Amino acid sequence: MLKRVDRVQLAVPDRAAAVERWIALLGAEAAGEDRIAALGARRSRLRLGTGYIEILEPDGTGAVADAIAQRGSHLFAAGLSTDDVAALTAHLDSLGVAAVAENGQAYVDPSSMGVPGLRAVLSAEETLPPVGAIDFLYEATLLVDEPKAAIARCAEIFALNTEIFVPIGSEEFGYDGSLTLFQPNQLFRFEVITPTDAEKTLGRFFARTGPSYYMAFAECGQLDAVAERARERGDGFTPVPSPDAKDNGTAETIFLHPPALGGMMLGLSRPTLAWRWSGAPERVEAMS
Repeated sequence: MLKRVDRVQLAVPDRAAAVERWIALLGAEAAGEDRIAALGARRSRLRLGTGYIEILEPDGTGAVADAIAQRGSHLFAAGLSTDDVAALTAHLDSLGVAAVAENGQAYVDPSSMGVPGLRAVLSAEETLPPVGAIDFLYEATLLVDEPKAAIARCAEIFALNTEIFVPIGSEEFGYDGSLTLFQPNQLFRFEVITPTDAEKTLGRFFARTGPSYYMAFAECGQLDAVAERARERGDGFTPVPSPDAKDNGTAETIFLHPPALGGMMLGLSRPTLAWRWSGAPERVEAMS
C-alpha cells in the first residue's frame, strides 16, 4: 500500500530559523503555511527533491509541544505516500490503528501502532519534479528495542511484503535490523534497527531518547556542491569517501549534522549508491 517516503516532519520551537536552513543549504522552496489541529502545530511546507519537508512549530498544547518539551528540535515523523489514503486508513482501522484525517492527509496515532517511536503521516502519491540539491528522500531510520517484533508489525500495519525486506547491520556503527522496502526494485523504506554497542554514537543516542527516529536519507547528485555550501556556512557535516582508490577520496556519502538543518540529521548518498546495502549491489553505478 505504501509507495515511498515522500516527506519528513521536523518539530522545532522556531519555524523561521529551520526554514532558512533548508532553503540556504539544500535549495528547498517555500510551498505554503497552515495549521494542523491534530498536532497542535503551525506548519511551514517546503518542496525539496520530489517531495516535501514540513516544519512544525507548537501552536498551544498538543503532540508537537509535548515532543519538543521532551527532546527539543528533532525528526518528528516520516511522511508516507499511497495511492489511496482512505483505503490505507481503513486497513489500519481494521488492525486497531487510529488515524485522524486533516487537510487531505492522515495522521496516524503512534500509541496504537504497536511500534514505539514510530510516527507517520499519510499523503496521496504525487508525481513532482525534483527541487533543490537532493533527488529524492528514500529512508527514515527508526531505532527500536526489539527489531524483529517492530519489523513484523510494520509489515502488518502497512501491508508490506516481507520477502523483499533486506537485513542490514554494521559493526562499525553498531546496529542490526532490516530495511522494510515498500516496493520491489525501489529504495523507499524504513530502516528499523537496534543499537548493538552502547559506546558508539547510535548507542548513546538511543540511551538518551529511547525508541525514536534517528535520521533520514536522500539520494543526491550534488554532493560536492552541498559540501561546499556547508563549509561556507559553517554547517557541520561528515563526508564518507569512496573506498575505491581511483576516486581519490571523493565523498560518496555526506551526513549533515542536526544543527545544520534545524534539528535532524540527513544522510545524502550519491545516485544508486544505496543499492550497495539494499540487496542489489550490482545496480551501483561507478562514480563519474
